[in-house]
Amino acid sequence: MTSMAEAATQSTSIAATPESVRAVVLDIERYPEWAKDVKSAVVLERDDAGRPLEVEFRASAIGRSAHYTLRYDWSGDPERVAWKLVKGDIVQAIDGSYLFTPSTTVEGGTDVVYDLAIELVMPLPGFVKRRAEVRILNTLRELKVRAEEQA
Repeated sequence: MTSMAEAATQSTSIAATPESVRAVVLDIERYPEWAKDVKSAVVLERDDAGRPLEVEFRASAIGRSAHYTLRYDWSGDPERVAWKLVKGDIVQAIDGSYLFTPSTTVEGGTDVVYDLAIELVMPLPGFVKRRAEVRILNTLRELKVRAEEQA
């Protein structure tokens, strides 16, 4: 039995400049301070500009701890940052991105689109998937709070 990737997209407007929102996203080691489900984030490799390339995460997921490593793609920087799974224990795919654009609704702010697709190693009942999706998308709300606090 193969499982299909669960995909979700969410957007929000943040009362902080695109540069300051991007700075929060770049500061991956501090994710555990504001992203509730991220327990640790260790940058394993950086590019020549100092941006994280490969990061090992430990996060709460569906009642247990998940370990996974993501590879970041900065080719769309500064408007877009994307990532893909390198390896993981309970996940076999994670594809995601943030897109930052000057806000159309918040003066001097940023519109952020968060795309995420996750494929787990084992299939899950629908209600568990929906609960997990809500928690994952909470990350965007937590990013908003963190960026606005630091603006």
